[in-house]
Amino acid sequence: MGAEREAKACAEFYGALGIAQPVLSCLQCLRQFAGSTAKRCRDKHLEEALVLSQALSKGLQALGEAEARPLLRCVLAFQMEATGNSSSFQKLEQIVTQLAVGKEAVLAQEVGTLLSGLAPQGEVLSPEDLQSVCLFMEESSLGRQHWRQNLAPLLQRLATTLRWVLRSQPAPSTTWGYLVIKACLQLFQVLPKDVAPLVWSAEGKSETLQSLLGLLLEVVWGKALNKDTRLLVGTALSMLVNMAPQPERGASAMLGLFQLRKQGTGELKFGELAVETPTVLEPDGLEKLVLTRGLLTCCRVDILSCQLESFTHKACLLLDVIFPTMCALTKEQKDCHYYCFQACALWLQRLRDALPALWSLKGTRILAQDTELLQQLLQLVWDNAETPVEGVSEFIHSSFRLLLEIYHLECQHFQDQERPLYQQMLQRVVSMPWQIKARYVPLCAIVPYVGSQQVLDTYRDLPQHLLSCLSTNHLCPAAAEVYRALVRQQCAERRDGQRGSAEAAAERWAQCWLPLLSHALCSPLPILQSNAANYLLAWTLRQLPATQAPLAARFSGQDTASLRAWVSLLKAQKSVAGALPLHGEALERLCCCLGAREEGVRLAAMGLLCCSPSTNQPLSGTEVRLLRQFLPLNLNCDSSSFRQLLQAAVRKALVRLRDSSLAQLRGKEPRGTDPSEGEGQLTQAVGFVEWLLQLSIASLSPGSNFQRKKTGLLLLSAVLETCTDTWSPDKKKGQPPRTMATLLSYARQSGCWDFFSQPNLLALLSCLQDSTNEIRDLASELLVRYFPPTFPEPIALALFQLAQDTLGSPRVQEAEAGAVLMKTILQKSDSGTMKILALEAEAPLTLPNRGLCFAQHLLHMLQAQYAAARQDLLQAAATSPMHGVIAALRRCLLQVPEVAASMQAAELAQCWQELLTRLVSTARDITSFLLGALQSRQGPGADEQAAAPSFADMGNAIGSLIMLGKGGVQEEEEDSVLLSEEHGLILTCCWVSVKEIGLLLGGLAELLLAPGLPARSGPLLPLPTLQMAARVFQEILLRCRHWGAVEGCSTGFIKFCAALLNHPDVELQAIPQTMLEQGLEALSGPRSSSITRRAAGFPVLFLCIVSGEAPEQARPLLTHCVQTLLALASTALPQDWDQTLDLPQVCALHVLQTLVHGTGLGSALLWHTTPMVALSLRGLGSPCWAMRNAAIQLFSALTSRLLGQQRSRGESCPMEGLSLQAFLGQHPQLGAVLLGELGAAEGSVPAGPCLRPALHAVLTFLAQLQPGADGPGSPSDRFLEPLLGLAGSPIYAVRAMAAKALVPVIPLPRRPGFLLQLAEQLPTAPRQIRSHNAVHGRLLQMQALLAPTVGTDGLSAEALHPVALQLEARVWLLTPAQRCPLIRDAFLRVLTLLPASFSPGLAQNIHDAISTELGSFPPGCVELQVGLAVLHQTMARFMCSEAARLADGKRIGAVCSLVQQSNPDVQLAILSWVIARKERTCEELEKALGLTLLESLRSVLQERRDREFLRLYLEALLHLYRDPSSWSQEASHKLQGSSAACLEMLLHMVEAECPGPDLLFQALCAASLLLTHRFGDGDGALVQRWCTALEECGRSAACEELRLAAARSLQTAGAAVVRRALRAACPVLVPVALRLINVGIHLLQDEEREVRHEAAGFASLLQQGPGEPLHDSCVFVQDNVGLQGLLQLLLGEFGEHPETFDMLLQHLPVLDLRGIVRELEANKAISLYKEDEPNVFAEPAVLARQLLPILLQLLEKASTSIALRASALHWLTATGPGVLHDLQYCKQHWSQEAAARCGMKALGCAKLHTAVAVLLVRAQLVAQALQVLGEDAMAVPGLDCGTQELEQELELVQGLLAQHGLAPVPSQGNAPGEQGPPSGAA
Repeated sequence: MGAEREAKACAEFYGALGIAQPVLSCLQCLRQFAGSTAKRCRDKHLEEALVLSQALSKGLQALGEAEARPLLRCVLAFQMEATGNSSSFQKLEQIVTQLAVGKEAVLAQEVGTLLSGLAPQGEVLSPEDLQSVCLFMEESSLGRQHWRQNLAPLLQRLATTLRWVLRSQPAPSTTWGYLVIKACLQLFQVLPKDVAPLVWSAEGKSETLQSLLGLLLEVVWGKALNKDTRLLVGTALSMLVNMAPQPERGASAMLGLFQLRKQGTGELKFGELAVETPTVLEPDGLEKLVLTRGLLTCCRVDILSCQLESFTHKACLLLDVIFPTMCALTKEQKDCHYYCFQACALWLQRLRDALPALWSLKGTRILAQDTELLQQLLQLVWDNAETPVEGVSEFIHSSFRLLLEIYHLECQHFQDQERPLYQQMLQRVVSMPWQIKARYVPLCAIVPYVGSQQVLDTYRDLPQHLLSCLSTNHLCPAAAEVYRALVRQQCAERRDGQRGSAEAAAERWAQCWLPLLSHALCSPLPILQSNAANYLLAWTLRQLPATQAPLAARFSGQDTASLRAWVSLLKAQKSVAGALPLHGEALERLCCCLGAREEGVRLAAMGLLCCSPSTNQPLSGTEVRLLRQFLPLNLNCDSSSFRQLLQAAVRKALVRLRDSSLAQLRGKEPRGTDPSEGEGQLTQAVGFVEWLLQLSIASLSPGSNFQRKKTGLLLLSAVLETCTDTWSPDKKKGQPPRTMATLLSYARQSGCWDFFSQPNLLALLSCLQDSTNEIRDLASELLVRYFPPTFPEPIALALFQLAQDTLGSPRVQEAEAGAVLMKTILQKSDSGTMKILALEAEAPLTLPNRGLCFAQHLLHMLQAQYAAARQDLLQAAATSPMHGVIAALRRCLLQVPEVAASMQAAELAQCWQELLTRLVSTARDITSFLLGALQSRQGPGADEQAAAPSFADMGNAIGSLIMLGKGGVQEEEEDSVLLSEEHGLILTCCWVSVKEIGLLLGGLAELLLAPGLPARSGPLLPLPTLQMAARVFQEILLRCRHWGAVEGCSTGFIKFCAALLNHPDVELQAIPQTMLEQGLEALSGPRSSSITRRAAGFPVLFLCIVSGEAPEQARPLLTHCVQTLLALASTALPQDWDQTLDLPQVCALHVLQTLVHGTGLGSALLWHTTPMVALSLRGLGSPCWAMRNAAIQLFSALTSRLLGQQRSRGESCPMEGLSLQAFLGQHPQLGAVLLGELGAAEGSVPAGPCLRPALHAVLTFLAQLQPGADGPGSPSDRFLEPLLGLAGSPIYAVRAMAAKALVPVIPLPRRPGFLLQLAEQLPTAPRQIRSHNAVHGRLLQMQALLAPTVGTDGLSAEALHPVALQLEARVWLLTPAQRCPLIRDAFLRVLTLLPASFSPGLAQNIHDAISTELGSFPPGCVELQVGLAVLHQTMARFMCSEAARLADGKRIGAVCSLVQQSNPDVQLAILSWVIARKERTCEELEKALGLTLLESLRSVLQERRDREFLRLYLEALLHLYRDPSSWSQEASHKLQGSSAACLEMLLHMVEAECPGPDLLFQALCAASLLLTHRFGDGDGALVQRWCTALEECGRSAACEELRLAAARSLQTAGAAVVRRALRAACPVLVPVALRLINVGIHLLQDEEREVRHEAAGFASLLQQGPGEPLHDSCVFVQDNVGLQGLLQLLLGEFGEHPETFDMLLQHLPVLDLRGIVRELEANKAISLYKEDEPNVFAEPAVLARQLLPILLQLLEKASTSIALRASALHWLTATGPGVLHDLQYCKQHWSQEAAARCGMKALGCAKLHTAVAVLLVRAQLVAQALQVLGEDAMAVPGLDCGTQELEQELELVQGLLAQHGLAPVPSQGNAPGEQGPPSGAA
């Protein structure tokens, strides 16, 4: 606090002087800077102080030195305390320099005095002193001057400090040593001229520096364990070398360091200094990396490239010392990959810089084509191009670029025109699979050297591969860079050649890239479309603006893909051009996109409206109008990403409105705007924000679904963030402009922007009671961040009472809501609130702090609940479970910044320490009690049992507790698989409480043991308390079987261990170390039961401890743990073991598996993978089943760790992968292990069946790798022979997996030749077969190599033609001459992959063989033979594929005849083939198959041979006619005479049978298809039955498949029925049409998105014009747009029908308002489980408000329609009196003070909100009916008021309800001239 003391003295000194006021202002800013914690606040105060100092400087110049000295001394004191932050130090340096103008000598004296007092002579510098030394040396000129003058004392202090750090036991924190080295480095860097003589001059050499150098070398050789510290020493030594007067002396000194290990002990000469060789017994090899990296970072080029005298040849450091060392490091230092490859990139940089000197030294090229150096470099970068270590890939990328640049420079210098390296690298890139990311960086690097055309000619598959990459996120940036490099190169080549026009350049671009970009932008894959738009499109338009025209021409269609691509193009165009006028056809098309069904299209259109290159460009009137139409219809979208992107787009629009409005108020018109429109734009901006605010608040009603509430909160967050002046210190961007108050004032004068009104506050408070964390947390965040600092007293009091009540709820969601309420109340309270809450709670809370007050209160609650639980756990679990209070404590203590700050206050330390000690003690007692209760052990010995109880034990213990809670009465219960309510209560109480305790204790340790905390008189968590907490964690993890509790506890335990292990106190570090030793000891010892089952937490104990180690450290605990576990798992099994107990070896494997799965360990485990893989492979051969089970789990975990998570569904076709060649380069020892297992297995194949348990695992692992590049002598070639040998294995699974494992061994360019070899090995006659297994294995290998990978088209037909010729000579393998069906099947599968290479003769032979085979069996007589069914299915699919490929009528006819055969295998194969084809490739075949299926439909329905066959049959039929245009007159003719019977049978199946939902789905859809194309005037009965079936299947209670079937059927046939009903000739169908529309309204509110989308298709078709054919050019609309369309259709076309009014009234739910209120006030006991809603997506309140305007307009028509008038009068008679009574009840109830007691509970009650909303809608309808019906209404009994009186009563009641947050405020004002949001917006 020296700065504060100086500030007080300074204020007193200047108080009487004339400059007192500016000085005091400056001091105030500096004090605020020192007292702030947020960086932005500190920077802000320093900026203000700097401005004041500039004005103050002139005043100080007029004063004497004595008057200026106190202020300078004060600023220096603040600067001394800011040495932990470089930017703050620099600002203070500017301030003090400004103040010292004219007084520089005084400042120099003060700086000298300050720095001299850091540490007395010979004493150790503290970390704070070292930071001061570093910053004053780096940033202060006067500081450097002082150290220059006091160099010897500084060196002495640094040497003393470093010696103390290295010799002290226990070792101090690693930061201390790091700062010493940093100070040395900066000293050498800043004062080289002063230090150089001390090293390199015999006269001036320094003994102190000599001693310091010896200490630095000790650090290099491993005296300090911290890796970063050692690496920093390398840079410091390099700085010393740079001071050498001659480069040869410097090079000689460094060479001595590199040779030190070979020389052994002795003396080392470094310049004129002589130091003893460091005595490190076992150097770890890192010293070579330290020296290498240090030299490459900053050593002078002349030192690196000068000739070394001790070598016989012309050698230098760079080529002959550093490079061999670097190559060795990349192979040895597995845990330092990042730094090794950083050194590689640095070496290439230094080589490029040193080329002239090296040419002079060597006299020849450095990287000639045949040099070993070039080959070693290429091998190094290629082998490690695919390394998984984070950050290494960037160094490899730069290494490729540098290598090619150096090669190019050398070729230029030596005028070498032959440059084969380019072509070699290009060929290697082309030969690699597209999934390997490493291929694209060298490709980019090659392009400028070989030209774009050569790349495209050589790499013809590049466009297809780029498309595949764009659909894979991690490959997308690399692919985009390749595209950009090629386009840039094409543009450069055009500029160098002919200078054509921009259109010519665009035309050339289009020839090459237009198909690629248009295909990507029109792709149905959202990821491909968005990546193409984001990465390629905008960049292309910026480079070549003329490309817009050909792109726009491609996207002119009306299909969804074209619309999405068109919007993306417009958006990119707008980002480039700045503005985009919307009118005419473009505007109409954009409106269509805003209402489209696909979210991607809508979001793209929304983004187009909101985006702008300039933030102060105002929104046009059209954009605002479209946004007002769009937003209300998209609030309930159930896609999380859609909501996030919607918020981001709205935020952009709000920023534009805000910034453009501020520009208008400042009088600066934004570019492109008319000055006369300024006031109108201001009004429009204010009105839109007000509208959006009200729309967001209206969406937060508890009656809304989760999606609407979440979207409303996100939009409200965007409004508050953008349009308030709340400043958030923790945010770097998005702060409000300084002039925001001007705009707020303008808006509020208009009566708008009352963001923090009472209704808005109540709406957010209702969200705090939501059942989801997302809603609660976001609402709490908005309240805390933006709303006033305290709640009004009545609200605070009611909230506090509600929070206490909900904390006692057994439901986890409600208890968590109570915890959020408590935290929010704490953050929004002050001392006055505390007094009120203390009085209300009847507890004298006199603690001096709000956080302490709340924590004390919650701890008392927890202790009371614990006492109740000890008395009766069952009763406590139902009424006062402890998990809610523990969660509240966790949130209040850990998530409130003010509480964390109060814990650091010295005056509160004692109180906090006592509280936290009691809290940990209580948590320990609760944990022991709850875990003991589940073991029936609650006494002192409860923790003696280390193992978790079995589930049977827990069941018995819970049963005893239940019986005890019920007074010892045993109830007779039926045996049930479901847990009873009582079981659930106890389990929830125990597990959730234990989980919360783990999270709480871990968070406390993380918070209170953080390294940067200020020193206090004593720790808040003393050592005994931490030991107690450690025992709690240990007890939970050892005695708990619930994975959720273990996982939650482990999250806290990792934080706990990390805080302890990174703490400087050795005693604290020892706690997790001791726990680890105890765990390892328990693991290897005998035990009485299992402790490592997957549901137990014992392995997690080890994971948490080793995950707590700092990643930058050496991780000694992890190494010790893994080595111990490996040794334990490798011990021999006992002769006889009890299979009911875990063996120590099995336990060790389970723990290793858990460690490998741990995400926090990352690459730290790579060093241990080889022994772990070897161990798991040995374990697979163990005689113990538990050992084998554990081993396969460990192997699977290691596979995921080594290869990454598989991103595709295909087992052997991952979307990404590591090549086998790269894998062997990174893990050569592991490759030897795998190869040894393969060799042993391959050697046993000729001897007959010999099981190798580990073989399948090895083959599976290899199959997940990718092929590498084609190169001679590849290490992957060693795997070829054993894999080929396994083709003859007698085990089918081995043959199959060996074939897949062969794929990564054979590079793509070598595959045609290898396939030819395999084909030649196949027998040409039956007598040549020696082993059927070998033949089958060869065929499987050919099939695997021929299968095209994802994103490629496979091998070319020309390359495979020789293979096809060989197979043609062996076609007998397909005929019955080959008796094995599996071989015939495999042969045919190989042929299936070669159709383009067939000769006509081969194709005919295959066709004949298949036709003979499939036609040889008479009906009903199929030979039973193993594999024959599979062969027949393959033959049938081949016939279908060939028919589709050739479009030959004969082959199509053969396929159709096969469908009509009685062979079920063939029929099922053909039907499955039809269903699997998504695209139409052969219309002739599809048409013929469709007609065949229609022709046989009646017989199939009558026979009902098999349900699965019938399902596939109907599904195939529907698939063939999925497009309405597929139906033809011929199809109708096929059904003539049988369609009615088919329809009758299908409807009967739906109505009366129960064949299962899958078959019902197909039956209903098939009936709809037939109905669409046949119904006439006489089919009314069938239509009625069909409509009834839709109504039944569309109910909310029906299963999802049936609801989807109803929606799809509605889309298929419903629109046609409705449109037919609209014709005057078919009035009979009107009731059916209304029923169908009603079904559509129901389905548009379904909770499944797919159901809603299908129903929206029905609504879309009805929006077409009467003359337009159905489905033609129809853009399907979004669900809510479709719902609006149906309602408008009812109003416009069916409004005269009374059934319409009655039907819509059915959507207004009938709710018992009084019963709901009584239930709220009753305070009944809450059950654990809540009854699920049948449809959680439906929003009756929202729909009621949406129906209101439609119903009002229908009532208006009652004055002219007699039937409608009668219907309205009937409704009024039945409903009117009840509505009036409910209004009276609301008026009476909410006028009483008693209603306030449950007001907060009512605020969050969804049922009550829905009932109130529906009541208000009914009341408005009654008022309208009274007005329209006139005298008829007066006769209704119970209606004794008129329209005017009812409207007045309604307004009064609504206002009263609005005061309690239960209804919107009536007549709520918006901006002048602006219409408010539709209250029922869906």
